[in-house]
Amino acid sequence: MNNTTEALRRFFRKPFFTDPRTLVGLWLLLPVVAALLKLSKCNNFLIFKYVFWHAWGQLPLYEPYPAEYFDTNHYGPAFSMVIAPFAVVPQWLGLLLWEVMLAMSLYVAVRRLPMEWRKQVFVYWFCAHELLTALFMSQFNIAIAAIIVGTYVCVEREREGTAAFLVMLGTFVKLYGIVGLAFFFFSRHKARFAMWLAVWAAVFFVLPMAISSPEYIVGQYKAWWVSLTEKNADNMFSGGQNQSLLGLVRKISRCPSYSDLWLIVPGLAAFALPYLRRGQWRHEAFRCAFLASTLLFVVLFSTGSESSTYIIALTGAALWYVKAPWQRSRLDVALMVFAFILTSMSPSDLFPAYLRKHYVQPYALKALPCVLIWIKLVVEMTTRDYAPRTAATTLRAHENARQR
Repeated sequence: MNNTTEALRRFFRKPFFTDPRTLVGLWLLLPVVAALLKLSKCNNFLIFKYVFWHAWGQLPLYEPYPAEYFDTNHYGPAFSMVIAPFAVVPQWLGLLLWEVMLAMSLYVAVRRLPMEWRKQVFVYWFCAHELLTALFMSQFNIAIAAIIVGTYVCVEREREGTAAFLVMLGTFVKLYGIVGLAFFFFSRHKARFAMWLAVWAAVFFVLPMAISSPEYIVGQYKAWWVSLTEKNADNMFSGGQNQSLLGLVRKISRCPSYSDLWLIVPGLAAFALPYLRRGQWRHEAFRCAFLASTLLFVVLFSTGSESSTYIIALTGAALWYVKAPWQRSRLDVALMVFAFILTSMSPSDLFPAYLRKHYVQPYALKALPCVLIWIKLVVEMTTRDYAPRTAATTLRAHENARQR
């Protein structure tokens, strides 16, 4: 067993797997493959595309259009401007460019993180399959992951204007972007950050009026709120939706009578608890742990989470694993393997279809590994020291571990 493990390690340490050209090529190839396979069956992209054309024609954005696509739109009116460049070109080209934009946005965001290339390589390889799952659905969730990571990077680089732009972009498109405010406390220029948030909120509110009218857009914002409220109620026991901690508890218990606030409020408290450790704020590894926690939290505590949403959560799990300044334990390795098998691989044909159809999807088990990782992350953030390890402290830690 040890010989096999060592052989695998030597194989994956070959320069090919860590060459930047390999990773860029992989993350460019995956969206091209997804676009080619979905050219004749790209319902989600059609929904996105027609957000622009319906806004242009001042038609209702949140009503069904069975002649054009299945399901309904749940993105904000500002999304009409985001999708515009991809909606006005031929459909095959728009889909291809959209997929490439999604993949490259996350690639660039991770590349900008302040960490060694070898750790970034792990993130890229670990998330590659989940990226493909999201690309098959043409999901904006990939960009949401990029927006959250990008917000953190901009706060770290003291670019509050760009950070505020990303927060408001994500918020006005899909609400998820609002969690970027988790990094507000780490900003060295909070007043400037707040000012830019107000500026960009105003810009994104009025931006879609450029292709329609103020009265129409205000009405569509109201309709958006109604559609999200109705969707939240529909998601409770939906097979494909509520693949989250909320859904895991509700679907296993089969109890419809309680409020999700019984889970959300304690979850928010656990998420916020590490803020009390002001002495740890100066350590970049601790701040990045908040990034990982945010990426996991936004998926685990949303009834709108579905299989393709987990590109956000698994990015958080990968960052949790590589950014700790201490050596990861066997339990941590086991959690990552568990996440890769159950969370990432369960939607694929490589996973037993019987288990997926009768257990994983009905009981939202895709969320389970990420729940365990998030709980361990919160415990670490409230108890561990995130100060950078020197060679001496690392050696002492190894000796103490052997003695225990």
